[in-house]
Amino acid sequence: MSSAGLDDVRVFKSAWFAKAASKARIADTELCQAVGALIAGQGIDLGGGVFKKRLNQNRHRSIILAKGGRFWICQFLFAKKDRSNIDGQELKVFRELARAYANLSASPLAQLIAAKDLIEICHEDANGQVEL
Repeated sequence: MSSAGLDDVRVFKSAWFAKAASKARIADTELCQAVGALIAGQGIDLGGGVFKKRLNQNRHRSIILAKGGRFWICQFLFAKKDRSNIDGQELKVFRELARAYANLSASPLAQLIAAKDLIEICHEDANGQVEL
C-alpha cells in the first residue's frame, strides 16, 4: 500500500464480512492487497466513499468503504455468480455508513474493535510499512 503515499492507512473488515470471506476462502492478505489497489486507483469508485473491488480470482465482489481516507472497511461480499451488483438502495445505505465511519473518533472506533464489530486486518505505519 505504500506506493500511494498515505500514512497510517488502517484496514478493517466487519464481523459479517469476516464470516463471508472465511466461507469464500478469501485471506486477509488478499483484502489488504485489494485496498492497496483501490488506493492506487484500481477499482470501481461508486461515489460517497463506496468502492467495489473484485476478489478471489474474480469470483467475488467486495464493497469496501472509505471516507476521507481515514479507514478502509471491507463491508459486503457477494459471489459474481449470485448477483451482478448492489442496487440503488443498498448503495445509498453504504454511502451513509461510509459517512458514519468517517466521523468516528478514537473512542467509538475502539469500542467497535473491542466488541469485534470491526476486525483490523492490516495497517500502514508512518514509514509506509504494511503490518498484518
